[in-house]
Amino acid sequence: MNPKLLTPPAAGSRLLMSGNEAVARAVWESGARVAAAYPGTPSTEILENLAFYPDLYAEWSVNEKVSLEVAIGASLAGARGFCAMKHVGLNVASDALMTLTLTGVVGGLVIAVADDVGFSSSQNEQDSRYWGRFGHLPVLEPSDSQEAYAMTLEAFTISETYNTPVILRMTTRINHVKCLMTVGERKPHRVADSFTKDPRRWVMVPGNAQHHVPKMLARDKALAAATANSPLNRFEPGSDARLGFITSGAAYMHVREAFPNAPILKLGFSHPLPIDLVRELAGKVEKLVVAEETEPLVETEIKAHGIAVHGKDLLPAHGELSPTVLRKGLAPLLGQTTEAEAAPSISPQTGQRAALDVFPRPPTMCPACPHMGVFYTLSQLRNVNIAGDIGCYTLGAGHPWKSLDTCISMGAAMGVALGMDKARGPGDEDKKIVAVIGDSTFLHMGMQGLLDIAYNRGNVTVLLLDNRTVGMTGGQENPGSGRNLHGAPTPRVDFPKLVEALGIAPDRIHVVDPYQLPVLFKTLRQETKTPGPSVIITNQPCVLTDYYKVLTPYEVDEPLCTGCGNCVEVGCPAIHVTRREKAIKPSGKEVELAFARIDTVACTGCDLCEKTCAPKAIRHVPTSRAPVKTVGLVDVSGE
Repeated sequence: MNPKLLTPPAAGSRLLMSGNEAVARAVWESGARVAAAYPGTPSTEILENLAFYPDLYAEWSVNEKVSLEVAIGASLAGARGFCAMKHVGLNVASDALMTLTLTGVVGGLVIAVADDVGFSSSQNEQDSRYWGRFGHLPVLEPSDSQEAYAMTLEAFTISETYNTPVILRMTTRINHVKCLMTVGERKPHRVADSFTKDPRRWVMVPGNAQHHVPKMLARDKALAAATANSPLNRFEPGSDARLGFITSGAAYMHVREAFPNAPILKLGFSHPLPIDLVRELAGKVEKLVVAEETEPLVETEIKAHGIAVHGKDLLPAHGELSPTVLRKGLAPLLGQTTEAEAAPSISPQTGQRAALDVFPRPPTMCPACPHMGVFYTLSQLRNVNIAGDIGCYTLGAGHPWKSLDTCISMGAAMGVALGMDKARGPGDEDKKIVAVIGDSTFLHMGMQGLLDIAYNRGNVTVLLLDNRTVGMTGGQENPGSGRNLHGAPTPRVDFPKLVEALGIAPDRIHVVDPYQLPVLFKTLRQETKTPGPSVIITNQPCVLTDYYKVLTPYEVDEPLCTGCGNCVEVGCPAIHVTRREKAIKPSGKEVELAFARIDTVACTGCDLCEKTCAPKAIRHVPTSRAPVKTVGLVDVSGE
C-alpha cells in the first residue's frame, strides 16, 4: 500500500474544495484508471490530489505531450483516461491531440486545461477554447468547484457517447478558489477489457486518416444538437432587460455580481455554440453582450450568424473581467458615465503624493537558493548574451543580477542560444553565448535543443541547473529527482551521462557546486572562452525540498562592515541594507556604500554572502544563539 494514499471522504460529504481538488475527486469517482500530467500553475494540484486516491494510476510525465499519450493509451485499452496541463502545455500536446480528434476514443478521455487569465504565472495569456474549434472538440467551462466536479463527470460521459476527447477549460480563478460542495462515490468503469486491434482506425497513415474526416464532421452536427438541449447551458431570467449576457466560466460569476438583475445565458457546454439559444436571448433584451475571457471567440461566432452583439468593443481582450471592469466597460450602453479614477492622496504636511499603502514586493529567489550563485557569477561576466528558460531561474532577469536576456518558452533557451551563435556578425566573434535551463525543463523540452547544439557544433555554454525538483510549481518530482509522484524511489537520470550521449565531449562537461563561487566562476569563464559546445551542471538541491539539510546561519559583524555591498549583490532576500552612504575613493570617484544586516531567522547558512565579503565581516551565528533550522545543504554529487 502506498503510504500517501488516503481514505477518500465518503459519498455525500460536504467539503470545501478548490476547482483543482474538485476535478481530482470527479476523475476518481468517474472510475478512471489512468491520469497523467506535467506540473504547471494553475493546474498542478489536480494530479497532486489524484495521487492520494486509491484504485487509480497517476504519474508526472516528462511533458504534456507524453501525458496526453499516456491517457490515450489508457483509452484505447478500454479504460477511462485523464490528463491535465496549463494552457501553454496544450501547445506541446497538440500534435497527439489533432490526430486523436480523427481516431476518436474507446474509454472516455478528458483533458483539463487551465488558462492563466491575467498572467499570474505565465509567459502568455492563451484562450484554449480555440482548440475546441480547431480540433472539432466539445468544450466544457465550469464556473466554480461544484461545476468543475459535475462537468468532469459529465465530460467522461460525453466523451464515450460521442466518441471524442473532451476539453475541460478551467481558468486560474476556478482552479484555486474554494467553495462548499457535495461529493459522490466511485463507480468502477471500463468500456472494454483490452485493446482491440484495428489498424484502419488506429494507424494514422494518410490512407486511413482521410476516412475519419466524414465521421468527425458528423460528430460536429451531433454535438451541436447536444449543446442546444444540454442542462449545462441554462437561461437565468432577469428583471432588467436593458442588457442580456452570454457568458461562461469565472466571467459568469462576475456578471452575476455586477448585473444581478440582467438575463443571462450561461454556457457550460460552450462548444459547439448553441446558436438557437443565443437567438432566443437576443429577442428578449434590448442589447446583447458577450462577456468572455479572453478572446472574442463567441462574439465572432454570434456576429457570423447575423446577430447584433457587443463584446470586445467595450470590454478588454486580456485579463479577468472583474465586476469593476464590467461595470466600467458597459456603462456607455446604459447611458452612464464611467467613474473617474480616484486621485492619489496628497500629504497635507509635504504637499507630495503619499506613499503606497503596500510596499511593492517583486518576486525573488529564496534564501540560499542554489541559482543565486549562478546569476551572481553571470553578472560578473562581460560581453555575454544569456538565453533563459522557464523556471525559478527566470528570476535571474531581475534585480540585482540582471543576468538573463531572453525567456520565450520551455526549452527555448537552447535553440535561441544556438541561433544567437549562428547569427554572429562582424564584431561579435568574441561574444559569449550562454544558455540557462533547469533540470525538469531540460527533461521536458530541452534535450532536443542540446542535441541540436551538439549536432550543429554551436559555440554555446549551457548551464544546466539541477536542483532535483520542479521548483517553480511547488517542488514536484521529475525523472531527475529519483522519486515518482508518490515519493517512491525510481531510477534517477544521470545528467553527465545523458549530456554526453547527446553529443557533448566528456572534457567539456563539468559538475559544479553552485555555492563554490571561485570554482563556478573559473569554470564558466574557461568554457565561454573555449570554442564549441559545453555543459556546466550545478548539483545542489532546492532549499524547499527535504534533500536540503540543516546549517548554521550567518550574521554581519557590523563594526567590521565597510559597506562594500558585495553581499547585497548576491541577491539573497535574507540580506537587508541598513543604511547607504556616499564615499569618495582615492581615485576621486564617488561611490555608494551599502551597509548590510542578515536576517538570521531567514538565513539557511549557504555561505554565498560570506564568500563575497571583502572585509570578512560575515560570520556564523554563535551556536548558543542560532535559531532552529529545518533546511540546509547536502552533498548529492555521489547520488
